[in-house]
Amino acid sequence: MGLYATFRRINVGGTDFDALTEDRVVAMVRDALRRGAGGRIITPNVDILRQARTDPGVRAHLADATLVVADGMPLVWASQLAGSPLPERVAGSSLLWSLSYGLGLDGRSIFILGGDPPGAGSAAGAVRAARRVTAGCPGLRVAGTLSPGYGFDRDPVRLDRVCAEVVAARPDLVLVGLGFPKQERVIDRLRAQLPAAWFLGCGAAVNFAAGDQRRAPSWMQRSGLEWAHRLGTEPRRLAGRYLRHDAPYALRLLATTAAARHLVAHRPAAGRVTRSRAVPLPAR
Repeated sequence: MGLYATFRRINVGGTDFDALTEDRVVAMVRDALRRGAGGRIITPNVDILRQARTDPGVRAHLADATLVVADGMPLVWASQLAGSPLPERVAGSSLLWSLSYGLGLDGRSIFILGGDPPGAGSAAGAVRAARRVTAGCPGLRVAGTLSPGYGFDRDPVRLDRVCAEVVAARPDLVLVGLGFPKQERVIDRLRAQLPAAWFLGCGAAVNFAAGDQRRAPSWMQRSGLEWAHRLGTEPRRLAGRYLRHDAPYALRLLATTAAARHLVAHRPAAGRVTRSRAVPLPAR
């Protein structure tokens, strides 16, 4: 008989999120690996949630995920306003470290894909990230690292070469920091060839781990202001996305969620259904 891990799913802005803490995500991945089950984690933020409303490709990535957790305090706030709170924010940049530490306890391996390509006198970002991660995660093995040059995903030959290198390394966890949705398209290619591995699309987390970029202070992360820190460090790249699209969308999401909760509160009481999700794991 198979074993099942059951947990609630909470809808925020049209996307279902798993009501899990970061510690619980790590525990589930470790348990699944012990049982030979692979999977995929996606950590949508406001920008991904906004894209999912109109982009079938984004929705397909979310539908393929084993676990979907909220990387953004506005999403947590919206769930609270709706009366079905997510337990906490679970950021990809944090999961890179917590998953690596947990897998280190089991003597397992990671592959880091992403980061800046090697420059004059400097190692590739993935190599530098791996050095720092292994220094903080005893027992963790590095199956491989790769920082492919820009545009590799648009060249079928280069993309095949990158995927072949990852598959040949047989890692337990692949950390893909190429930015959304590029990283998700690469994961799509890899999953079929590494069915027992786990995958995390983690955006800028590889650059953070390598020391090429610095994350916002903890108080900004807790206060939902990490986006402001990112905007300050990369204004040209992020200003249009954050200010023109994401901030207005986040405000509308919070306002409409609060309004919907108000309407529900003033309707006659009715039975409430709690949805859950069962993830099948193979028998021992």
